[in-house]
Amino acid sequence: MADVLIVLAVFLPIILVLLLARTFSVIKRIHNGRMGNLPYRNMVNSEVKTMIIAGSGGHTAEILSLVSGLAGRDTNRGKNRYSPREYIVANTDTMSEDRIKTAEAKMGFNSQYFITKVPRSREVHQSWITTVMTTLYASLYCFPIVIKSRPDLLLCNGPGTCIPLCFAAFLLKLTGMKDVSIIYVESICRVESLSLSARILYYFADHILVQWPQLLKKFPGTEYIGRIV
Repeated sequence: MADVLIVLAVFLPIILVLLLARTFSVIKRIHNGRMGNLPYRNMVNSEVKTMIIAGSGGHTAEILSLVSGLAGRDTNRGKNRYSPREYIVANTDTMSEDRIKTAEAKMGFNSQYFITKVPRSREVHQSWITTVMTTLYASLYCFPIVIKSRPDLLLCNGPGTCIPLCFAAFLLKLTGMKDVSIIYVESICRVESLSLSARILYYFADHILVQWPQLLKKFPGTEYIGRIV
């Protein structure tokens, strides 16, 4: 037992230092990419395995509007390049599930899509004390889903449901298992400031897209895309 403790005492600090160095390196690369110091990764000529997080209500409407725009990118080949698509919805959100099925039917493509349900990180009006526990549970639940799926692209626009999934995708990037592109689209309701989800992911997402130009000045590295709905 004493030998084991000695080994841990020697190697654990080294492992932690290496992990911190790797984390700093990945975050710096993400930051440089957002500031235009690194080129975009080219996914034009390949199919992109896409994970889409539907945040319920208006968030779902916005993300589906964006996805429907992506659907028209490869009409010459008669299929959606962003395929297969895995939609993530909260297990209590039946309305988003119905909206996804309707939107997919309207796209007119035969590409594969499926829906995965996960627990919410936080329900509306839930106390912050219990939110800590539900977020931890949601994170443990979501990590295996993302690690198993290993998407090329993770597309989300909040709310808190997306945080555990984005952290899992960042973990794939951190460990070198898969370089997942994390794109966060801020809600059109956010005119003067970023949401809590966007502020958290500001340091981890590859792209933070906003729908109001004034946010560009307040938050360098964000990208203005105009209105999507």
